[in-house]
Amino acid sequence: MKVVALMKLKDQEERLVNAFPKVEFTFYKHPELADNDVLKEADVLVAYHSEVDETFLDKCKNLKLIAWFATGVNNLPLDYIDKRGIKLTNARGVHAIQIAEFIFGYIFNDIKLFKETYEAQKNHEFKHKLNPGSIYNKTILFLGTGKIPERTARIAKAFNMNVIGINTTGHKVDEFDEVYSIEERGKVYHKADFIVNVLPETDNTVHLLDEQDFKSMNDDVHFINVGRGTVVSEDVLVKALENKEIRHVSIDVFEIEPLPEDSKLYDMENVTITPHITGNDNRNMERCADILIENLNKMIENDNSELNNEVNIQSGY
Repeated sequence: MKVVALMKLKDQEERLVNAFPKVEFTFYKHPELADNDVLKEADVLVAYHSEVDETFLDKCKNLKLIAWFATGVNNLPLDYIDKRGIKLTNARGVHAIQIAEFIFGYIFNDIKLFKETYEAQKNHEFKHKLNPGSIYNKTILFLGTGKIPERTARIAKAFNMNVIGINTTGHKVDEFDEVYSIEERGKVYHKADFIVNVLPETDNTVHLLDEQDFKSMNDDVHFINVGRGTVVSEDVLVKALENKEIRHVSIDVFEIEPLPEDSKLYDMENVTITPHITGNDNRNMERCADILIENLNKMIENDNSELNNEVNIQSGY
């Protein structure tokens, strides 16, 4: 078996080589440096670069698996991959720990008035009459019920929060008190104090949230987006904030990235911005390698069961 990584895997390279002494590994710093003769013989491709398009994959005549070291696969030529019968795995769940922490960071920054107390500190003021809120018995609603919201929901239950999930069919998921289908979302928004988008980008989720979605939410709701920026257009989001249809927004992902300097979002008081960093962590590579090792073992043993984190090409996640 020949495995070609189109990126440096740091200390995971030695780990992989030691774990599979009979597998031939080739590590490149970037796809543009890959040798065509090596690509031609590759059984497994490890990557996350946009250069991995249909033209690039045409060079990989023997390819059986793309181990995508990122969660979103929407920029890959999925129809082409499906037509060739190439399996695709992603990094779903690798970022769950740190993103769950960020979600509660946003929530506590808001509820515990950290911004206000920091401003008072800078002004040498001691505002002891500030009255922070609590998340006890509050309701958090997740758009998406995958690994990230599942972990976050588990933490929310420890804080005695009520947890609602929205997924494609409304099927039940552990850790959620209630689950509804995506079509029913407008009927349940009013229950939520916090609404968190963690949906992937697919043909069905681009601009899924429109003006009516935000009109259906409580005007005191805190909307958090750590999924994909394309789920809502910036114009719709800005209008909802200007019209006070929602109270606060915390955003890590944007329709256009980097967020343009002239974006209205930068100057709005009721907006918290982070620059697409909620998934960053120094252990991400190790966790991605864990998935790859499990799947390489399955391939070597001719185990025909579904691979860990295998992507459903038709659904796009």
